Amino acid sequence: MIIIGGGDEAGRGAVIGPLVIGIVCVSKGKEKQFSDIGVRDSKLLTRRKRAFLFDEIQSISEEVKTYKISNDEINNAMRAGISLNQLEAMHFARLIDGLKSDVEKMYIDSPDVLAERFGIRIGLFAKKPSTVVGVKGQVKDGSRIRIISEHKADARYPVVSGASIMAKVIRDEEMERIADEAGVDAGSGYPGDKNTVEAIKENLSTKKLNPYIREYWKTLERIKQRKIKEFEGF
Repeated sequence: MIIIGGGDEAGRGAVIGPLVIGIVCVSKGKEKQFSDIGVRDSKLLTRRKRAFLFDEIQSISEEVKTYKISNDEINNAMRAGISLNQLEAMHFARLIDGLKSDVEKMYIDSPDVLAERFGIRIGLFAKKPSTVVGVKGQVKDGSRIRIISEHKADARYPVVSGASIMAKVIRDEEMERIADEAGVDAGSGYPGDKNTVEAIKENLSTKKLNPYIREYWKTLERIKQRKIKEFEGF
């Protein structure tokens, strides 16, 4: 049985909450079922539809793995000079190493400007042998996982779309948990969300969201500077 995998994330550009990564593995014969039930890029689906597909994807898949990269882990990585791309690649590699399924191909939605470079990073961190499609000079044999790292892979490959949905549903659940724990509606956690921006402004005095904020985001710095200028009377 030929098994293919897909990997994607949710929450990369957020200023609040975790970055969730997911991998979905499916037998090649069942891959079409993802398309048949309406699996597509999670950003194009309603929250209700994603919740419905979450269970359906798990029932069709051979294996599903997810990991929540907390804001604390992201903050610590940034302090240590580790980029978000490196951190994400490291955890994708760990998920791949933990797979029980014998995956032949792994499609990854690349966040890197150079799509293949993200695949190379995953291969360097992973213990399982791999080769990155599109990169010359690598050993090619049937025992190695073929990593296909592409931009917009979540729109091209249903198995990556499935991973996108799994990550997004878990990310949304985490934002609900944060709202309950902090007693603050932080919206989606993204800088383009007015509720999120307002919550961050209020947090400069209340500090309720401090345990959940990513410290090294430009959005946060802009809001801080704006508040300083208002205080100084500019």
